[in-house]
Amino acid sequence: MQTTSKGLVLLSPWLASEGYPYELQQRYRTGGWLKSIGKGAMVKTGDSLVLSGAIMALQKQANLNVHIGGRSALEVSGLAHYLQVNTQETTVFVESKTSLPLWFTNNQWDTSPKIFTASLFKENEICLTDFQDGELTLKISNATCAMMECLSLCPNQFPLTEAYELMEGLTSLRPAQVQPLLEQCKSVKVKRLFLYFAERAGHSWFKYINTKQIDLGSGVRSLANDGTFAAKYQLVLPKEIVQ
Repeated sequence: MQTTSKGLVLLSPWLASEGYPYELQQRYRTGGWLKSIGKGAMVKTGDSLVLSGAIMALQKQANLNVHIGGRSALEVSGLAHYLQVNTQETTVFVESKTSLPLWFTNNQWDTSPKIFTASLFKENEICLTDFQDGELTLKISNATCAMMECLSLCPNQFPLTEAYELMEGLTSLRPAQVQPLLEQCKSVKVKRLFLYFAERAGHSWFKYINTKQIDLGSGVRSLANDGTFAAKYQLVLPKEIVQ
């Protein structure tokens, strides 16, 4: 109990696999060491309900494909500091057909998860990085992946203008990380927008990206009514976005 990270959700099946059978878990709850927060899930008595502790449990104990991503991943990585931060809400991405348990969706965490379903990459692991939140270590989207997740929500669930502002701040991306993510990304819209925004922002790393190895599909992608045509990337965008 002393070595368990503060705020970590403890799942009954995982505890059982670690040598703590259900009968012993019941004794811990009766004795006031553990507190139930729903079927099959507990926290140490006195611990607050923190979203990071819930997601860490889902990742490492339940082996579910769920992570903090999009704008929230950029915020906690310090890459969206010049934009207004919404600490009441955290963007969470889950892979298609992943069912989140009721203890996760029914509890009130320190920040409310805003859940999106996405399968942007052929291999999800390529886009994740370790993040330390107090005593908790969990996987979140790296900066490149988080930017692509924002673009995947454009224009209906995320403003294009805000996405471009975020891209402007990504001056230190590494081409060695960006290139494989662009090659593995399954969304033509995301890849075209990413390249268009990066080129327009004038980032020094952009010139090292080999666009010939990236499948940009065919045909026009329209993201605005009565928009302006960006010919190089075959995009129709709001007039204020296109130079």
